[in-house]
Amino acid sequence: MQKGAIRVQTENIFPIIKKFLYSDHEIFIRELVSNAVDATQKLKTLASVGEFKGELGELAITVKLDKGKKTLTISDNGIGMTAEEVDKYINQVAFSGAEEFLDKYKGQNEGTNIIGHFGLGFYSSFMVSNVVEIITQSHKDAPAVRWECDGSPEYTLEETTREAGRGTDIIMHINEESEEFLDEHRIKTILEKFCKFLPVPVKYEDNQINNTHPAWTKKPSELTTEDYQNFYKELYPFSEPPLFWIHLNVDYPFNLTGILYFPKINKSYEIQKDKISLYSNQVFVTDEVKDIVPEFLMLLHGVIDSPDIPLNVSRSYLQGDPNVKKISSYITKKVADKLDEMFRNDRKGFEEKWESIGLFAKYGMMTDDKFREKGNKFLILEDVDASKFYTLDEYKQETAAIQTNKEEKQVILYATNPVQQDSYITAAKAKGYKVVKLDSLVDAAFLNQMETHWEKVQFTRVDADIADNLIDKDENTTHVLTEDQETRLKALFEKIPQQHVKVELKGLSAASQPVIVTRPEFMRRMKDMAAVGGSGMSWYANMPDEINMTVNANHPIYQQILKEGNDQLQEKQIRNLADLALLSQNLLTGADLTAFVTRSVELMGEKSN
Repeated sequence: MQKGAIRVQTENIFPIIKKFLYSDHEIFIRELVSNAVDATQKLKTLASVGEFKGELGELAITVKLDKGKKTLTISDNGIGMTAEEVDKYINQVAFSGAEEFLDKYKGQNEGTNIIGHFGLGFYSSFMVSNVVEIITQSHKDAPAVRWECDGSPEYTLEETTREAGRGTDIIMHINEESEEFLDEHRIKTILEKFCKFLPVPVKYEDNQINNTHPAWTKKPSELTTEDYQNFYKELYPFSEPPLFWIHLNVDYPFNLTGILYFPKINKSYEIQKDKISLYSNQVFVTDEVKDIVPEFLMLLHGVIDSPDIPLNVSRSYLQGDPNVKKISSYITKKVADKLDEMFRNDRKGFEEKWESIGLFAKYGMMTDDKFREKGNKFLILEDVDASKFYTLDEYKQETAAIQTNKEEKQVILYATNPVQQDSYITAAKAKGYKVVKLDSLVDAAFLNQMETHWEKVQFTRVDADIADNLIDKDENTTHVLTEDQETRLKALFEKIPQQHVKVELKGLSAASQPVIVTRPEFMRRMKDMAAVGGSGMSWYANMPDEINMTVNANHPIYQQILKEGNDQLQEKQIRNLADLALLSQNLLTGADLTAFVTRSVELMGEKSN
């Protein structure tokens, strides 16, 4: 038996490892299973080049739990180690790496996920163990050996026998603080998280827990639509089928494979982010990919696998790494190209998916200049009747003659709620205007940004003013009322308790509403953005609504009201007309709404009398 002290200057490195890495303690399973995969893959490589001539047999990794002995064992039948290799790789190399790590990161935040990237992979086992044993037999003609260490610098190394022959067992005697790792379900959950797609079979409780050939490792030409959909079900068993997907496959200037799925997004916008998983050679790394995937694509689902993403560095360095920036740019380009291809090849299918696609497209156009340049070609605007879609150029062509204002800006009229804004839409359409629907969460911010990027384009919500003023301010106030009637009508409206309400009499079409309430475009838009959490805009949400109340003096109802001899009845009727207009804009609430209902009942009674 060989006894010795691990060659490291730090008197006892294990407590430091445990303390530094404690928040990621479950990761020891990933590291040890990954090491077993490496040992297996190395043996296959040696066999393929003729350096190993023995029988490979069924290559697999086995995870066994023994609650009675309080042990967790990870076994493989891979390359194995000789006594000399154990001494070299366990007693020397790993600890030199550990020292380097401690020197470099001493004093930094605990919990940094760097295990395995400085030769610490095997030693993560001591985070949860009192004693760790290695029983290993090399593929070479050499006896099996047993190594044991209790977490101090002292170890033993002796010859032994390994019944299973070639391969390695890592036997962890779980400590009291880590008895959660003696729970079958806990181990199964961790294996499914970290090892679900490893390239070597991983068995636990007699069941293989991994798919060794996931879809992203295959060529697109080898996969059918059903294959892609089945893989999506494997990733997200309870989700609706995806709309479509993009297969990533590039080997220069970096290695990257993966599949990104566009999920179906419903009206409730119950969107789940962090649904993209990052792998490195089929080993799960993280589902926090915001440094690698552009922010606007964080709503996508799927898998990215790249061995070129530097995992042994801090996140701040990761953000600045050239490969990370290249990968992010590549993914953006692939998504833009895919959307452009879908639009050109199957516009009808593209339009049918626009409710979900539009969210990604608009978000991308707001946050990425190159994506916006491509997006200008496939961005579509849906008519409020849901009967037609326009590209920006198509909308411009159809509306240039009547929706260009005095400043020579093309006015895009839009509605956020076609049902609620129906009367305004009807009035706009009566003038020949085209009204589109912009009702997603990002639209308030989207149209603000596009106005700065699209030349001579202005967005105006259809209820931002009376129809006559939507394109250019119409100063015509001609109406049929006499001077005396106009004075009396103004006086009646002035009796209405008003806050932040501006009343104006105008001569509109007799078919238009008697009172039209609008809110100025700029202030309403700012409040809309603040309502969905616009950065730095929360103070807008608390500002009072600015209200323009346009009285259509040509509506015949005023002739009728002004004939009434009862002043009190006139005031009630005028107040009700104003309240109806406010109600149409969801601006009548609380006590005012209650008063409106009560007054309406009273008016009906008075009329019947």
